[in-house]
Amino acid sequence: MFDFSIATSWLHNFLLSFMPGWLTTTVECVLIGVALLLVYALLALFYIIYERKLCAWFQCRLGPMRVGPWGALQVFADMFKILIKELIRLENIDRFLFALAPYLVIIASMLTFACLPWGNGLQVIDFNIGVFFMIAASSIGVLGILLAGWSSNNKYTLIGAMRSGAQMVSYELSIGLSILTMVVLAGTMSITGLVEAQADGWFLFKGHIPAFIAFVIYLIAANAETNRGPFDMPEAEHELTAGYHTEYSGIHFGFFYLAEYLNLFVVSGIASLLFLGGWMPLHVPGWEGFNAVMDYIPSVVWFLGKAFFISFLLIWFRWSFPRVRIDQMLKLEWKYLMPIGLFNLILMTIIVMYDLHF
Repeated sequence: MFDFSIATSWLHNFLLSFMPGWLTTTVECVLIGVALLLVYALLALFYIIYERKLCAWFQCRLGPMRVGPWGALQVFADMFKILIKELIRLENIDRFLFALAPYLVIIASMLTFACLPWGNGLQVIDFNIGVFFMIAASSIGVLGILLAGWSSNNKYTLIGAMRSGAQMVSYELSIGLSILTMVVLAGTMSITGLVEAQADGWFLFKGHIPAFIAFVIYLIAANAETNRGPFDMPEAEHELTAGYHTEYSGIHFGFFYLAEYLNLFVVSGIASLLFLGGWMPLHVPGWEGFNAVMDYIPSVVWFLGKAFFISFLLIWFRWSFPRVRIDQMLKLEWKYLMPIGLFNLILMTIIVMYDLHF
């Protein structure tokens, strides 16, 4: 399997051949930032059409079909439309916090997005507490949502922000417990270490029953963390218009919209990293020929394929269940998911201590 660190090392040495070290680092940071923004925008556009077509498929209809072949260019038409929309200036709001909120949401999404390992040697951020940094970066988004609801000076946005804050803070506990369960199994908080620990088998298959329980808890909690149905109470249209971003227009609303879809990819990418080996190919012990063929598939394809599969499950989940009440949603977390997650973490610790896993 190709190691992308060869290409990145060559680029680094090439820039060093005619630039001082500080300028080389600056140029590399700029190139990485531009690449992240480009991939971020393209993935958001892909996920919009991806969910629209899947939703249409689940509901036995066609979805967008007018712009481009099979409606593939509809998202670009929507993008250009939202870019030229007027930014409406509101009275009696906290203008600074109102303008800051969408940027906090998009920054949190971008930082978490940058933590994902895209392939063998293709990762922006990697250090020994990478998992801790990833969880911390993703937690910034709730601040932007709370500020958006409070600064808009609107009862609907405030209620939506309070719901979202309670929901995200609550379900972060279950996500954290699921991640800690897999960290215990891997024995490291390094993102690269987590992937490399699955070279001889993905954690979902080799982690025994606690790995499967953690996977199910993670999928439910991740759906709630991204404010997606059936846990979309912060944006309940029949109650709150559009929830915490009711008063936003133009590109500011676009930031919330982009972050929602990219968060879907981020939580799917984290699930593939923790449970399905990230960019690691599928290997079956003893099947040397099969394993050799799997190694020919690029690591980026493995990672994206797994992330898209998890996203498919989350989209399927969204369009299959009706919206729950806020009390039902919080009861699910505090009375069921979190106690099960704590017990599951203890069970995984016992399994690792006595080497009972596969």
